[in-house]
Amino acid sequence: MWSAANGLRENDFSDRNFQAWKSGCTGYPLVDACMRSLNKTGWLPFRMRALVVSFASYSLWLHWRDPGIHLAKSFLDFEPGIHWSQMQMQSGTTGINTLRIYNPTKQAKEQDPQGTFIRKWIPELVSVPNVFIHTPWMMPAHIQQSSGCTIGSLYPKPIVDHALALRQAKSRFTELRQDKKARNAACAVAVRHGSRRDRRGAMRQDQERKHLRKKQVVDHRRDSNASEKQALLPFAYD
Repeated sequence: MWSAANGLRENDFSDRNFQAWKSGCTGYPLVDACMRSLNKTGWLPFRMRALVVSFASYSLWLHWRDPGIHLAKSFLDFEPGIHWSQMQMQSGTTGINTLRIYNPTKQAKEQDPQGTFIRKWIPELVSVPNVFIHTPWMMPAHIQQSSGCTIGSLYPKPIVDHALALRQAKSRFTELRQDKKARNAACAVAVRHGSRRDRRGAMRQDQERKHLRKKQVVDHRRDSNASEKQALLPFAYD
């Protein structure tokens, strides 16, 4: 783990938000459907796993440990060597990977355009028109009444403003990665954990990790105060 990330989220942990995330009551339909499905079946496809961790990490600003424990207990295919490294990578605490932040509404429209999965796992939304199935909080009062779904009562309002939370997360990570010690620590992670032969192509897929290795290894081994020229890892929004 990237030592510079210690203390990044721990003091801001909200048990209220954590419990809402665990139970599928965040007000974001696809996130909630995923968590309810997982809690019942023990399974999610990879992209949905990435979505719920991203939402917990960036939208709710939860430290990865408690969400990781809940997911570990829930996944039928839990494998610690994969799970915990993925939790740290998806929450942005490795220091060597591009930060991938998923937009829960965009993902809902792309992955479940008709709301079939959402309606299966969130019966409160079963009669909501397609035009509002991904953003039920935008329903006018008369449509809430006709669909039998009162937002804030039968189904929760969004517990956070994703756009605002995204700006705050980006600001915090940008500030952290501008710190010299944090950059040196990221370089050390790349040297120690990015040196093995990558048979599956992860280094080629994540260009920033590859860049850290190629540009900084020599400087880091020569000088423990790694080069000032280390590139800041970008954000990827999906």
